[in-house]
Amino acid sequence: MNHSPWLFRLSFLAIVVLLMAAIWLLLQQLSMPASLAPSALSDWLAQQGLLGPVLLMLMMILAVVVGPIPTLPISAAAGLVYGMFTGTAIAVTGALAGSIIAFYLARVLGREAIQRKLDHNPVFSARGSQRFLFIAVFLTRLIPLFSFALISYAAGVTSIHLWRYALATAVGMLPMTFVFAGLGHSFELNPILTVIAAATILVVMSTLPLYLRRRPHSRLSRFLHLDTEV
Repeated sequence: MNHSPWLFRLSFLAIVVLLMAAIWLLLQQLSMPASLAPSALSDWLAQQGLLGPVLLMLMMILAVVVGPIPTLPISAAAGLVYGMFTGTAIAVTGALAGSIIAFYLARVLGREAIQRKLDHNPVFSARGSQRFLFIAVFLTRLIPLFSFALISYAAGVTSIHLWRYALATAVGMLPMTFVFAGLGHSFELNPILTVIAAATILVVMSTLPLYLRRRPHSRLSRFLHLDTEV
């Protein structure tokens, strides 16, 4: 009986690995360009006809689950081929699907062990604040410097509910995806401002739970429900 949970975990992992391998092989068979420049991707997608939007979403899923592949050039290519609004919708749909796969992979493989070790941690506890976790995911999705894949996997081992995670992901990634889809390869982030913003958010999200645990009756602590499950 003790082997059943591990059998499920290994089966789920195998399914995800096979799915990502199948997507990669399909893209390679269709001669996806080695360059991830938006212009190269957009030219290739335009040649795929009605299959293009599906391939774009599969590229997004692969980029999010596997990790090293950047998502923003794909968003830019989506805008160049399908226009600002349609391109944004396709890119967000693919990224959200990939992030949910990564989320569930982390939850199935690591959530139980993390919860046992950090049950009193305000982020990883089963009683962790849903509002705080929603805000944390939302803010990290706003800053392109944060790895989309890493945030997806990290969220999976917290107590955040799936619907809150999906909503924070979709809403948080929407602004930058829309900008990249609208401006394509002509848009460049200011690296200094991006690093400063990401570092600020990381420091705040890391220290805020500890600060509020010392002030459990403050207005902000009550709003975030830091010690209760929502």
